[in-house]
Amino acid sequence: MKILHWAAAVLLALLMPGFAAEMGDDGLHKTGWMRDTFKDLTEDLGEANAEGKRLLIMVEQRGCIYCTKMHEEVFPREDVARFIENNYFVVQMNLHGSTEVTDFDGETLEEREMARKWGLLFTPTLVFLPQEVEDGQTAMDAAVSVMPGAFGAGTTLDMLTWVAEERYLDQSEEDFQRYHARRIQERDNGSFD
Repeated sequence: MKILHWAAAVLLALLMPGFAAEMGDDGLHKTGWMRDTFKDLTEDLGEANAEGKRLLIMVEQRGCIYCTKMHEEVFPREDVARFIENNYFVVQMNLHGSTEVTDFDGETLEEREMARKWGLLFTPTLVFLPQEVEDGQTAMDAAVSVMPGAFGAGTTLDMLTWVAEERYLDQSEEDFQRYHARRIQERDNGSFD
């Protein structure tokens, strides 16, 4: 029986895509699509725009079981990982960290102070930014969408797609909830993966 469990574990490891996260020295999950920056959000936005990608701030914390769920079940899925890698410039922020972050309004605070300034309570929280931020705005003022908490792969991929396709610009016909419901229905009908 032990040989069967061992063989199944080896097979599963071989079938998993190479997008699984490792644990960093700070206790946060690290992936190949996360960027190591100086956390100056104006500079990060400029780099994201130069690459034709959207800036995404991913706020996490050490020991977060929901962050672990996302990094073990959602982000390693090949469709999700590739979509993030191809469309997003991801900057990770530690909810309780001491690394300095410079907000779009010019204020520089430690990560934990910035999280309080932005009113963040849950991890993970995904903060989606537009390509342009008005002078004086904070990241939270400018955010086109905020996704607090852990969600399944379908919901996460739908949010990533909804933002990347700029569907938030005209929500009169289809806000995110209607978009997501339509995508679920299409998946159920076999219209796409």
